[in-house]
Amino acid sequence: MTTDIKIDTGTDELLCVIRDRVAIITLNRPEVRNAMSDTLTPALRTMIRTCGENPEVGVLLITGAGTAFCAGGNVKGMGANRDQKKLDMSYEEKVADLQERQRLLTGALTSVRKPTIAALPGPAVGAGLALAMACDIRIAAQSAFVSTGYLRVALSGDYGIAWLLTRLVGTARARELMFTAEKVDAARCEQIGLVNRVVPDETLQEQAFALAKSMAEGPTLALRYMKDNLDEALLFDFGTARDHEAERLIRLTTTADHKEAVQAFIEKRKPVFRGG
Repeated sequence: MTTDIKIDTGTDELLCVIRDRVAIITLNRPEVRNAMSDTLTPALRTMIRTCGENPEVGVLLITGAGTAFCAGGNVKGMGANRDQKKLDMSYEEKVADLQERQRLLTGALTSVRKPTIAALPGPAVGAGLALAMACDIRIAAQSAFVSTGYLRVALSGDYGIAWLLTRLVGTARARELMFTAEKVDAARCEQIGLVNRVVPDETLQEQAFALAKSMAEGPTLALRYMKDNLDEALLFDFGTARDHEAERLIRLTTTADHKEAVQAFIEKRKPVFRGG
């Protein structure tokens, strides 16, 4: 029987348990569609780093409580209720502050060398959409939708949303989604490559966890190198990327996990990987 290991996030606004080497991180502000806050967001940054570094975690699965993934920033906080300390910052200080917060959230998430999955039970908007896109894979419930959202509050975007969106759906669609802030339903999201799978609402968490668990049982170092190869495919020319692939593959041929995979294939059984 699987036992959940509860991780203290420091706040009820963010929940985290480790189950079968999967860190399930849940944004837990359902009353405001899991919008980011000055409590939730720092805790999320910490959990991404902590779980990313934890050798007992093979996959990060990020989701939202209730019927939303994440509604993005706190729009009410952009008005009269804004933090006075931030209001008193200079322009340069505000830029540096946002850059640092971005680096430690979506920046840290894209840097995790383990598979990351976003399970969307409902809307992912603005920075919440950026958070989902910073994951390797997105699974959406049928009732989910996404929106860039920034146009509606007369802002241009943050947390790397333009970069992430362009690479997922291409330049023309990225511009359309940014300039219109339209709601894109789950079916169209799958059609344009914004999400990988759409599943019935009632089975979202089950199917997302099953996928995460299957990856968490995989060869850790091989998965890490796959992420390196895939990231470099967007950065380097074919020859350089190909040569780096070769270096990593040769390193993996000496690992215990590779030897176990070969032996399991010969014996027609499921391999048991130890991460070595």
